[in-house]
Amino acid sequence: MTEGEEFTWLTALILGCVEGLTEFLPVSSTGHLILVGDWLGFEGEKSGLVEIVIQGAAILAVCWEYRRKLFDTVCELGTRSEARHFASNIAVAFMPLAIVGLLFGNAIKEALFNPYAVAVALLAGGIVILLVDRGHGSPRILETERMPLWVAAALGCFQALALFPGTSRSAATIIGGRLLGLSRICATEFSFFLAIPTLLAATGYSLFKARHVFDAGDLGPLALSSVAAFLTALVAIRGFIRFVSTHTFAAFAWYRIALGVLVLGWAKFGGWV
Repeated sequence: MTEGEEFTWLTALILGCVEGLTEFLPVSSTGHLILVGDWLGFEGEKSGLVEIVIQGAAILAVCWEYRRKLFDTVCELGTRSEARHFASNIAVAFMPLAIVGLLFGNAIKEALFNPYAVAVALLAGGIVILLVDRGHGSPRILETERMPLWVAAALGCFQALALFPGTSRSAATIIGGRLLGLSRICATEFSFFLAIPTLLAATGYSLFKARHVFDAGDLGPLALSSVAAFLTALVAIRGFIRFVSTHTFAAFAWYRIALGVLVLGWAKFGGWV
């Protein structure tokens, strides 16, 4: 283990809560984990793998919250065209991120996984959210089952932007959805469903590649971090859906801008980077 990679119980709890609370909000969970990991002094290969594992735990909250819809979709694939169309949309939207991630994921991590890059992406994303959500007209697509396949493919391309830390996978998908005519709730729910194959695939792939990084002493903290991510993600999902049913995304945009300014200021005066 290298310096800065001690995975304590407190670190595990903090990272799990941060992941669960931010994964499905348009504020960038990866960006927050990079910032918090830097603050805690938990960095390096192990920290990156922990982030991936707890993202997998957070996505289980979506599976649980939407378990009835997911179960019905699987059961009706052979008998209901809407179920097949929904599954096709998810599969098509998943592909751009998978392809770009395999080709360029490591290079992006080496170059941009730092607080400064996160701060810039937070600022830029906040401004884009304000411009798109406030200035967009009435939605044309209200249900994920009725989304055209080309819209799903376009949303997959938007999601691929989330490879840049601080962008936010959910923000890219939701704002892309708003640009393409989805309602706030429809865009938000599709971002939840699209996260299932995206994060589960990332978790499985990363665990296979770096399975040697963990030792027996890490299993307890990792379990705690995963449980914390699951429970806090469940709270965040339910609260987020209620919020967007009556509000714009402006609050999240201003939060991103404020955090980005704070991080840049801290970096300038020697706190970070």
